[in-house]
Amino acid sequence: MRRGLCILGLMACLAPLPAHAGWQAVERVEPYAISGKTGIELYRSIGDNGPKIGVGRTIAYTDFKLLWSRDYRPQPDGSCKLVSARPNLTITYRLPKPRDELSATTQRLWDRFIEGVTAHEKVHGEIITEMVKKIEAISIGLTVADDPDCRKIRTELTKHLGELSQEQRRRSREFDRVEMSKGGNVHQLILALVNG
Repeated sequence: MRRGLCILGLMACLAPLPAHAGWQAVERVEPYAISGKTGIELYRSIGDNGPKIGVGRTIAYTDFKLLWSRDYRPQPDGSCKLVSARPNLTITYRLPKPRDELSATTQRLWDRFIEGVTAHEKVHGEIITEMVKKIEAISIGLTVADDPDCRKIRTELTKHLGELSQEQRRRSREFDRVEMSKGGNVHQLILALVNG
């Protein structure tokens, strides 16, 4: 099982992502409650209530759970082949949601903000899904010689999985760095919410 990063609204929900080779990822939204009547109050509440990542809090977070069903088969020549690898991927977006009804003006600001934050988190979900597709592509058909008990193949597969996991994390960090830098998309969303 691997875990990762993402955001969205106030009721938990399930929705399928596009299928790949017969499987579908599931998206879940886990909202967290915030309070406030103005954009600045809502943003302060996000700072107080947002998901804790490391030592601080964040606006939103994308996480994932990935399990696999794999079929390793010893071959007549003494090798082992991974004949199938089916992922079970759940992506969870943690997003802020105001507890109370907002004024029309604040609601418009909030709608623009949460739409942009959700779009940002969906990119993290796409990066995760792409990683799983790459794992699937590397896995199916992988063969290791002189492995009649199908032990060496697991070690070989783990090397590839580590590389792909590191690539996913790097891509997510780079995306956040650009989006959250001064003048970046998330920075602009925050300014629009706070300043109206």
